[in-house]
Amino acid sequence: MRPRWRDHLPEYLAEAFGLGLFMVSACGFAVLFFHPGSPVVQRLPGMFARNLAMGLAMALTLAVNVYGPWGQRSGAHLNPVVTLTFYRLGKVARGDLPGYVLAQFAGALAGTGVAALIFGERLADPTVNYVVTVPGPSGVLVALLAELLIAFVLMLVVLHVAATPALARYTGACAAVLVGLYITVEAPYSGMSMNPARTVGSAVFAGTWTGWWIYFLAPGLGMLAAAEAFLRLRGPRARLCAKLSHVEGVRCIFCEHHAG
Repeated sequence: MRPRWRDHLPEYLAEAFGLGLFMVSACGFAVLFFHPGSPVVQRLPGMFARNLAMGLAMALTLAVNVYGPWGQRSGAHLNPVVTLTFYRLGKVARGDLPGYVLAQFAGALAGTGVAALIFGERLADPTVNYVVTVPGPSGVLVALLAELLIAFVLMLVVLHVAATPALARYTGACAAVLVGLYITVEAPYSGMSMNPARTVGSAVFAGTWTGWWIYFLAPGLGMLAAAEAFLRLRGPRARLCAKLSHVEGVRCIFCEHHAG
């Protein structure tokens, strides 16, 4: 275990940086698009338009994370449940699972903390509230089902595209498009998390834990169900790696592709 932690520390740190960047971006764009003192709110008075703008911003952030050098290093899971799903499929070693999960939670907390230092009271304003994820007005059951559905669809698409050689390079782009779409249309129902680390990062600073269990349970059930569906559709021999983007000269700790 110790050699693996030492040898793979760059991947763990890259994963933490990626989710930290995602949280800083989410907090910053939330202040821009939703804080009442923002000039953008005056120009985009409609909630749908602001949700759309937020979705586009976070889709771009995810794409930068996947195709940036840190994402190409770690594989850009940015989510403990994504890592767990790849582990279920035999694509992540048991020794790397705790390193990735700890890095993801640490990155989410650090990113939200940095955003709190940058944006101060604007981030704490009730209209932003540290981009906390809580069930919407439709209630807990709707939030649970919505999180389960979006997690299932996202993971199934990611696995299918990543396992298709002609499409594999677009895996990150497909994930980014879905995240942008989800933020635009699904966020009012559950806050659009799909990610327990992302939820905890916000909840710690907001002091708001309403329905926190949803964001652990539903993404896990949804993504693991997607893994089972993938195995039935493509079979256990489908060529698949836990990285969302491979490039020449960047080590892959999950497979032999471009190892070095």
